[in-house]
Amino acid sequence: MKRLIDIMLSIILMFVLIVPMLFVGLAVRITSSGPVIHWSRRIGRLNKVIAMPKFRTMVIKSPDIATHLVDDPKKYLTPIGSFLRKSSLDELPQLWSVLKGDMSIVGPRPALFNQDDLIILRKESGVDKLKPGITGWAQVNGRDELSIFDKVALDVEYLKKQSIWFDMKILLMTLFKALKFNEVSH
Repeated sequence: MKRLIDIMLSIILMFVLIVPMLFVGLAVRITSSGPVIHWSRRIGRLNKVIAMPKFRTMVIKSPDIATHLVDDPKKYLTPIGSFLRKSSLDELPQLWSVLKGDMSIVGPRPALFNQDDLIILRKESGVDKLKPGITGWAQVNGRDELSIFDKVALDVEYLKKQSIWFDMKILLMTLFKALKFNEVSH
């Protein structure tokens, strides 16, 4: 049932958001050199590496590590990168990954391929069995402000509580938080 909802919702959202996505793509193209879409190597279900698309928010040749590990992440942001991240508009291309089956609308956010500490903790707790999501329980409960241990604890809570209703609650909380532009540190 979750997969069917993911397919239907991603198709509807892609149709509804096509114009804003075109404007964001155009804005990325105009404000910085390089491709509009950045394909990030992420960890999917059962630790399989997937290519996750995002609107590019960082300049070309930025370090390929978690942003919180970069000395001064702001120096790598494109002119509109901070806005795209705070508004979560950079995440919209991930609807393609949901339609493709690599991701779900709701689930733990996919780790970068080199976030070994997060990957190990998720495997030890069984969270790696879940498809990663565009949004998730940890996203709506602290996002960038959470430690890796707190993120995994919230991922485990999601694993235990997952249901259509819980996903709907997370989606509503995501919408509210995205409109407030909060809890994004860069």
